[in-house]
Amino acid sequence: MKMIFVLFAIMAVAAAAPQQADKDAVVTKYDSDNTGIDGYNFAFETSNGISQQESGQLANVGSENESMQVKGSYTFNWNGVTYTVTYIADENGFQPQGDHIPK
Repeated sequence: MKMIFVLFAIMAVAAAAPQQADKDAVVTKYDSDNTGIDGYNFAFETSNGISQQESGQLANVGSENESMQVKGSYTFNWNGVTYTVTYIADENGFQPQGDHIPK
């Protein structure tokens, strides 16, 4: 019985450990265009399936309501399931959307 408990404990620790693919992940693509004070764009992908893209534009330039408006998305894999989140961040805050996010 003690041996079974030890076996299950080892299996639990192994399952909770970071996956080798994540530990050894490398950036496979990276693009960046920082256009200065009025906007930017970037995108990257990694060898373990993580990716993100984002762009930001300055809105209401010169007014007291001047703000950065950001649009983007990111994708990652968790326990064999791929999740994608799209988002907007502006004067109304961070607004994520995804099939796994409650509405």
